[in-house]
Amino acid sequence: MHGLPLVTGATGFAGGHLVDRLTAGGRSVNALARAGGHARTERAGVRWFAVDLLDRAAVRAVLEEARPSVIYHCAGFADVHAASNAPAHALRLNVIGTHHLLESCRNAGLACRVVVTGSALIYRQRGEAISEEDDIAPANAYGVSKLAQEMTARTSGVPVLLARPFNHAGPRQTPAFATSAFAQQIARIERGLAEPVLRVGNLEARRDLTDVRDTVRAYEALAERGVPLRPYNVCSGQAYRMRDLLDLLLSLARVRVRIDVDPARLRPSDNPLVLGSHARLTAETGWRPEIPIERTMADVLEYWRAHEAPR
Repeated sequence: MHGLPLVTGATGFAGGHLVDRLTAGGRSVNALARAGGHARTERAGVRWFAVDLLDRAAVRAVLEEARPSVIYHCAGFADVHAASNAPAHALRLNVIGTHHLLESCRNAGLACRVVVTGSALIYRQRGEAISEEDDIAPANAYGVSKLAQEMTARTSGVPVLLARPFNHAGPRQTPAFATSAFAQQIARIERGLAEPVLRVGNLEARRDLTDVRDTVRAYEALAERGVPLRPYNVCSGQAYRMRDLLDLLLSLARVRVRIDVDPARLRPSDNPLVLGSHARLTAETGWRPEIPIERTMADVLEYWRAHEAPR
């Protein structure tokens, strides 16, 4: 399947949704995932490659075989809090994995664009909307690894498109993330699998949240119309209070639950506000968020209701 898009991290959250988007309407895609990682769904139009991005020779071999038209690099270490406990591992996956991919592109003589999905956590915390011109100062190990990834991409000699996504949510996200954790707990309570107590962390934090399906649509827009080496925020431009998102989910719940603040879920350094501006992305590609937060939350809850259903 030469000349087709290639997605790394294709069984991950954003990567999986991107594969869905790219194969819509009968299109085809090459999909990379680690052997032994998340389950791969065999379906028409998707050619799977089991590749560890830390294996330089294997990465080169896949690119030589696939000769993709565009690469969406979604693979990497994605758990912000886990990165604090394993910073070296996060650096290896996000930096060395990216280096192997881009080095292999260059050595294989590929002229395709590469969208590198970084993170807004490279920015210095601030109390208003963040633009691409604002200060860089990551406050945690994950942000450091994503900044190093972006710097690696910038100096690779490959025409990379630099995405800086803010928080995104949607069906199939792991419960390591707040809205998915809320929805999973509600679904378990509805099934009688847990007591009617929903355990939460800081509900006053406000987060810029984009539906993952809008996020991957932004990646496609960048691949088509973005300017190489120019960073682009991918965000909704609206900060939602976690308590309000929880209330949305509770309004859809089929049972009454009690809210219990769990000290283990509180983050002492939690930034009270994370908000971005997508003005550059919108002006230069025409992308803008389309899916309302109400639909996102409803779809997350429906996903967990199906996932927690008896098998």
